[in-house]
Amino acid sequence: MTEETPGFEEKPDVPSGAGTEDAEPQAATPDQAGADSLKGSGPAAAGGDVDVKEAALTAQLDQVRMALNERTADLQRLQAEYQNYRRRVERDRVTVKEIAVANLLTELLPTLDDVGRAREHGELLGGFKSVGESLETVAAKMGLQQFGKEGEPFDPTIHEALMHSYAPDVEETTCVAILQPGYRIGERTIRPARVAVAEPQPGATPPAKADEASAPASDEESGGPDEG
Repeated sequence: MTEETPGFEEKPDVPSGAGTEDAEPQAATPDQAGADSLKGSGPAAAGGDVDVKEAALTAQLDQVRMALNERTADLQRLQAEYQNYRRRVERDRVTVKEIAVANLLTELLPTLDDVGRAREHGELLGGFKSVGESLETVAAKMGLQQFGKEGEPFDPTIHEALMHSYAPDVEETTCVAILQPGYRIGERTIRPARVAVAEPQPGATPPAKADEASAPASDEESGGPDEG
């Protein structure tokens, strides 16, 4: 009998001509599995990353555009408010200047009235004449305009009637005397012209209509027009 050595197992002999195909397949190592996974997911994974990055950049660009539009709208609104403020300040400045000039010239009106009365009475002579004319020139440069003439129709917006009478030779309420001239600055009246007015005589025929009515009467008195 043959004695077996304990601890050793007999392995079947493998023929020397057997190839690797006949050998039992070995399990893949972790390094090989990772390499295979990278090879399998390479182009597809890279394309997915690019799409994600593009989407993120597009979202950021949209946010920047929205913020830019908001800032542009704020700037336009601020510019419009500034333009309105400038126009309002300029309008207020002109108004304040006109009020200041009007107040100053209003205080000078009695002096101008004295100069005018002295001229009417022939008393504007010598140095007083020079001073009076200089004062009138300065007032005119500041925009003061005198108005009010005899014979013009009465306008209650620029005339103040101090005397009233009737006259047969007027067709409407007319200024027949200027007691004090009126003054204005631009379109603003700082003192109305104080005048005496005359109205047509009640029941009297206006001069123009009276002339029209007298023409046929003269023809009838003369026996009508001459006949050839």
